[in-house]
Amino acid sequence: MVLELIQPGINYSTEFLQFMEEFQTHGESRFNHELVLAKINFGEYVKNLINAASGVDLAPGYVPQTTFWTLLDNRTIIGTIRIRHYLTPRLEIEGGHIGYNIRPLFRRRGLGTAQLALGLEKAKNLGLEGVLITCDTDNTGSAKIIMKNGGKFINGVISPTTQKPISRYWISFVDNNRVTPPLDVTLR
Repeated sequence: MVLELIQPGINYSTEFLQFMEEFQTHGESRFNHELVLAKINFGEYVKNLINAASGVDLAPGYVPQTTFWTLLDNRTIIGTIRIRHYLTPRLEIEGGHIGYNIRPLFRRRGLGTAQLALGLEKAKNLGLEGVLITCDTDNTGSAKIIMKNGGKFINGVISPTTQKPISRYWISFVDNNRVTPPLDVTLR
C-alpha cells in the first residue's frame, strides 16, 4: 500500500465526490455543506481550497489552511488533512493546527496514523515548531492516532460550540519531550 498526500485537483472530482458521499451514507454530516458546493461547481470548490492556503477570500475569523487529500495506491482518496498556519483563540480551544478524517470504510487499518504522520511532515515544512491537535474526548480512535504520532495530552476543555468535552494534545517538532502549546487554555 502506498499512501501519499496530494494537492486538491479537479482531475479527482469523481473520486472526491464519492469520498464525501460515503460520510453521508454512514450517517456522518462532516461534509454536508462542502458536498453541496462541490456538486454545483467542483472547479470552484478546489479553487477555494487552494486559495485558503494563501489566505485569499477567507471568511472572517478563518485562518489560512493548506488542504491535502490522502491518496491510497495512486487511485483512491481515503482521507483529508487540513493544516492551519496559525491559531486563533477559538482554534486554541477546539480545532487546533490540524484537522483530519478517514473515509468510513477505511478506518481501523492504521491509515489515520500514517496520514497524520505525513501531515506532520507538511506542517514542519510550513515552518511550524509544533502543532496543537484536538479531538472529541469520546473519540478514542482519534486520540490513539494523535498519541501514536507523539501527541502529549495537555488538558481537557469544554467546547463553547457543542458543550462536548474536548481533549487537547501538543506535538513539538523542536523537542518531543517538551509540552509547550501556544496557550494552556482551561475552561470551566
